[in-house]
Amino acid sequence: MRLIEVVVDPEYAGEVERLAEEYHVSDYWTVTTTERGRQTLRMLVARGKLQPLLDALQEALPAATNPRLVILPVEAVRPRPPVPGPRASRRSRFGAKAGTTREELYDHLERGATLDGTFLLLVALSTIVSTIGLNEDNVAAVIGGMVIAPLLGPNMALALGTALGETHLMGRALQSSLVGLGLTVALALAIGQVWPVNLDSHELLTRTDVGLSGVALALASGSAAVLSLTTGLSSVLVGVMVAAALLPPAAALGLTLGSGYADAGLGAGLLLAVNLVCVNLAAKVTFWASGISPATHLERRRANQSMILYILLWVLSLAILVGAIYVRGRFLGAS
Repeated sequence: MRLIEVVVDPEYAGEVERLAEEYHVSDYWTVTTTERGRQTLRMLVARGKLQPLLDALQEALPAATNPRLVILPVEAVRPRPPVPGPRASRRSRFGAKAGTTREELYDHLERGATLDGTFLLLVALSTIVSTIGLNEDNVAAVIGGMVIAPLLGPNMALALGTALGETHLMGRALQSSLVGLGLTVALALAIGQVWPVNLDSHELLTRTDVGLSGVALALASGSAAVLSLTTGLSSVLVGVMVAAALLPPAAALGLTLGSGYADAGLGAGLLLAVNLVCVNLAAKVTFWASGISPATHLERRRANQSMILYILLWVLSLAILVGAIYVRGRFLGAS
């Protein structure tokens, strides 16, 4: 359930109530009237009807009147609201697959993709912890580094920006992701130059080899991350899964290259590339399958065309990388 608070001019209050009836909201009421005469109405809305109702409200309320829509979380309702009735129109079925609205996802992931001092500091700290864990074969340290790594936000924001056709969000997310991974590799490379690498470390060696199981892991991580976001469930553990696919290989890449082990570095770089492609590919497909798309028909058509193109590019990239895995495996087997 969500509570939608709508602040509008009095002449549009009737339109808000009409939409509440049309979309069969659980309950709605007028809260107060401001000094400027604007009215505040609240609606208790089931998750499945939240996105269609928000789209209808934004279309019905002219932007020139400066309407304000606020989405508030609801922990519990007593007495329990009745079972939602049938949706009022075909349009209302759009977005029902996702329990979280595109507006909530956008605000949440935009914050997670912000490239600021906190983001860089967390990347640096997680890299140091993970690099030490990899070199010392310390599983707890590697996991600790993945817990604090802020890599979930930029990659999920990139996938959401693609689904919505939001080039601004895509640009910010891509910048944050590249800077974060670049910083990880650079720091690990510097550590590798001053600290002898331990090639007997199982944690390190597993990040210098890549197989089809790694592809499956990264695909599952990206898909699970999107599902946790769109259903409103906690994404903390899923964030660790995404970090597991990206942070250790990036740290292993820098560490091995810094110590002069080019072959191991090549394996770590290939694993990082495969995981990066798989996480983004799975996230894009899952957003698309969840019904997350722009509000208007024209924007949806453009976003779908762009999404198809991006998915094909990611699939092509994955096919090339899988081919590289096969060739590398044959080469290592022959040697």
